[in-house]
Amino acid sequence: MSTKEIIGRGTWIDKVAHELIEREKKLGRSLDLIRTESGLGASGIPHVGSMADAVRAYAVSLALKDMGYNSETIAFSDDLDGLRKIPEGLPKELENYLLWPVSLIPDPYGCHESYGKHMSSLLLEALDKAGIEYTHKSAYEVYKSGKMVNEIHEILLNWRRVGQIIYEETEQDKFLRTLPYFAICKRCGRIYTTEAYEYDPNGKKVKYRCVGAEIRGKWHEGCGYEGWAYIYKADGKLSWKSEFAARWRMLDIRFEAYGKDIADSVRVNDRISKEILKFEPPYHVRYEMFLDTSGRKVSKSRGNVFTPQLWYRYGAPESLILFLLKRFTGTRKVSFNTVVQMMRELDMHKDVYFGRLKIENPLKRERMKGLLEYSYRLGEIPDIKVPYDLVLSLAEVAPEGKETEFITTRLKKYGYNVDSKEISDIITYAINWVKDFGPTPEREREIELDNTTITALKDLIKEIRGLSDGEEIQGKIFTVARRHRISPRKFFKTLYQIIIGRDRGPRMGPLIADIGVERVIQQIEKIIANKEQPK
Repeated sequence: MSTKEIIGRGTWIDKVAHELIEREKKLGRSLDLIRTESGLGASGIPHVGSMADAVRAYAVSLALKDMGYNSETIAFSDDLDGLRKIPEGLPKELENYLLWPVSLIPDPYGCHESYGKHMSSLLLEALDKAGIEYTHKSAYEVYKSGKMVNEIHEILLNWRRVGQIIYEETEQDKFLRTLPYFAICKRCGRIYTTEAYEYDPNGKKVKYRCVGAEIRGKWHEGCGYEGWAYIYKADGKLSWKSEFAARWRMLDIRFEAYGKDIADSVRVNDRISKEILKFEPPYHVRYEMFLDTSGRKVSKSRGNVFTPQLWYRYGAPESLILFLLKRFTGTRKVSFNTVVQMMRELDMHKDVYFGRLKIENPLKRERMKGLLEYSYRLGEIPDIKVPYDLVLSLAEVAPEGKETEFITTRLKKYGYNVDSKEISDIITYAINWVKDFGPTPEREREIELDNTTITALKDLIKEIRGLSDGEEIQGKIFTVARRHRISPRKFFKTLYQIIIGRDRGPRMGPLIADIGVERVIQQIEKIIANKEQPK
């Protein structure tokens, strides 16, 4: 297949952007501004999966801009949702605010206006650090301002038809009897315990009673209060099964991805958007969930979250973006080891981008280059030639308290220019990893070893054991390669792959001496053992 058949930069992002434009042209809608949207949860500590929505929406906006269109990403915080469960690790005092809208709950840490603002800020800070550009919208502020009143009004005027759509798509019959609106009880402050049963279109207000609700298998008794909620204030909110449609039309959203866990809600909202609000819903892509190492869904309430802030302690923001953009289909497991693997992949993508690693398949090559470009937000890509794995190896043997000086000195000795923020950051990531976890995880890259090379590696182990002089070790490598009639270039390439995960690097002898002969021998023996295991 030729590069002429490659769309844009060869990624799924470019394909989505092109399909989106073709769809909009067929619909005859204005292309002056194309908005993509991401929903941001505000009920718990945001994790890597929470950030994925915004990164993917922004990537599609970048692709649209690359095609010559004006595009904007909306990051919409769902901060009028009620707190259904206290997330693991948060103060038990929050039990007093169960089912309260998160924007009306005091910040337990005392640094923001509310619990919802605190949680939203964590994700927004992570996006800012990654260079993701967005316009932030708060559900609480949108409802409070009355900007969505027309959409709410139309949905409530047609609440019976909305309830029928919900029932047809999900078999949930609740909204056949009640309006798809949750008022905030003026007496007890809770939102999900109320039931809306009448709409006054002239006063634009909803009558409700606080009757109670079953949440996560537990019944919460209502306080019995009856009153009115005004839809042009933050007196309440639409249910999820109609709110997406309202904000899509209000903001003129053309693209939004979604996870399989809310597929029913998206399907319902698509119909409400078309049939009730007469607005063609956004172009969607559906993605799978993020799992922890035990295979459980990453969840804010469960407490098994892996936050962007944790990732940034051990890896560059670009490595996280690359992880989130690699693909959107299939479930993804995320752990601390994932950060190291993605830093290695970032290096590999740069090797392809700058021509150090040849990929024969043009589609794969362009896709890898395109993903790297999107990981750097279509900006300048720094050609950092210092391998992350090399820095990790040096961090493991660096003297405590002098890690940065030790690593910097060795890199200079190997001929690397270390005077850049990027290299300084890499050194910090590596030191943090080794301090917190010790030895680095094994590489996933397959190393090709034939029987002759395995025999030569075993011979090399005997030759270098007990040595400490880098030049003497360098000489032994040449000697062993010639003894076994292996090209020295090929033999050195194999050693580089084993030790730092790349095809080339600094002089091998001094590198082995700095890392430690015994440690290198252990790496070689582990590779050999894996190759010699019966299949």
